[in-house]
Amino acid sequence: FFQQVPFRGAFGTTDDWTAGWANWNCQNTVYPDINTTVQGELTSNTTWTSNNVYLLKGFYYVRAGVTLTIQPGTIIRGDKDTKGTLIIEQGAKLIAEGTVNQPIVFTSNFAPGNRGYGDWGGVILCGYGIINSPGGTAIIEGGPTSVYGGNNNADNSGSLKFVRIEFPGIPFVPDKEINGLTFGGVGNGTQIDYIQISYSGDDSFEWFGGAVNCRHLIAYRGWDDDFDTDNGFSGMLQFGVSLRDKDIADPGSGSNGFESDNDATGSSNSPVTHCIFSNISVFGPKYDLTTTINANFKRAMHLRRNTMLNAYNSVFTGWPTGLFLDGTATQANATNGDLKLQRCVLSGMGKFFNSSFEHDFFMTPAFGNDTIATNDMLGYVDPFNPTQPNFLLQSGSVLKSGSIWPQTGVKENKPTFTSSIYPNPVSDKSTIQFTLDKASNIEVSVYNATGSKVAEIAEAQYPAGENRIIINASSLPKGLYFVRIDNGTSHSAAKMIVK
Repeated sequence: FFQQVPFRGAFGTTDDWTAGWANWNCQNTVYPDINTTVQGELTSNTTWTSNNVYLLKGFYYVRAGVTLTIQPGTIIRGDKDTKGTLIIEQGAKLIAEGTVNQPIVFTSNFAPGNRGYGDWGGVILCGYGIINSPGGTAIIEGGPTSVYGGNNNADNSGSLKFVRIEFPGIPFVPDKEINGLTFGGVGNGTQIDYIQISYSGDDSFEWFGGAVNCRHLIAYRGWDDDFDTDNGFSGMLQFGVSLRDKDIADPGSGSNGFESDNDATGSSNSPVTHCIFSNISVFGPKYDLTTTINANFKRAMHLRRNTMLNAYNSVFTGWPTGLFLDGTATQANATNGDLKLQRCVLSGMGKFFNSSFEHDFFMTPAFGNDTIATNDMLGYVDPFNPTQPNFLLQSGSVLKSGSIWPQTGVKENKPTFTSSIYPNPVSDKSTIQFTLDKASNIEVSVYNATGSKVAEIAEAQYPAGENRIIINASSLPKGLYFVRIDNGTSHSAAKMIVK
């Protein structure tokens, strides 16, 4: 599933995958008037066409065995008074495949300048994927009567590509809001690619069990959490970005970048939430350390209630707290290697970690994670621009290499090189020797025993065969260090003792 790119975070230096279809000014976009109303239920195959503009009223159920197809460029406007919501039930399909130039748009029915969070419901997909609720099924969150869950993680609920969902997330009753895009037991036969959720009144994306895989997700100016995973979700996700409004956060539960539970009680019910994220960029509300933000913002990652979430090659910036591993069960999962965070970066946080446990786990040298003091040190072009963000990396960014890749069983590739250090212990200069299977761009860095980078020795192209680099250790305090060699897809770390 994973595209093995060299960079960490959702973007490299050249490919802006948001270009052409994403909308950073949907508050002021002029949409055409409605000429067609849909409500009730759909019981036969139907196509919504781009020459119509649809008003979605109430809970609109697409029943089992029925396929709703939406043409590229079609606009659907949700009704607030009736809590307009599109619900794809188990056994039904939604085929909503837009294009870069003609995305499908679900949006508010209000005029430009008058739109806001929760102007309508959202889009809900219900499938037969495996969930960990007792009995194997449940009623979807938010008010609809639809059931989700089953025994088929290969279930197919359709295909969504180049779709924008704007101003969703209406509260049905307190604490039962509808998300921007909700996945209930959705299987990996479903195709999800290039989806933007903007101004959601609850979570932008939430997964309840199932195993659907997703790429190219945008969570823009959401209210609650950006990416929320629950009830045994086991899918894979690559290339996702979120950007927050510094003044808007959820006063009820508090707002996070990642929120992840096994279930609402933190049980050990199987399957345990064990999803894999890679190449995610979470841009929080603190554009820099002096930014004043809403007091209800909480954490870049709130991993709790026995989750086993895995994240690789991802960047989290600008939150009051970077990482919170909440509860003894979650911490045990981290200690046991079931919860993984590798080659991830935390930057520009009020504080990086909730406690010393998170620090010691995240900064384990073998995991290759980093903390960076300020967001501008990451080397992005203009990621915090609220109306025209540019998420690309500058050519000198520290994030343009250093990725690793989860394989079956969440194993990473074996290194393509071997290394050794001599003399060791060292008081002045030492040599790191490494042998490459093929010519590679190599970074050599030194980390102290707490996992903080203290020196960058080299970054250059090296030929196949044996190579040597001199390390000047004379300025380093006495102690244990790790010298890490990184070729963008794998790494090797060797201990170095300075005496």
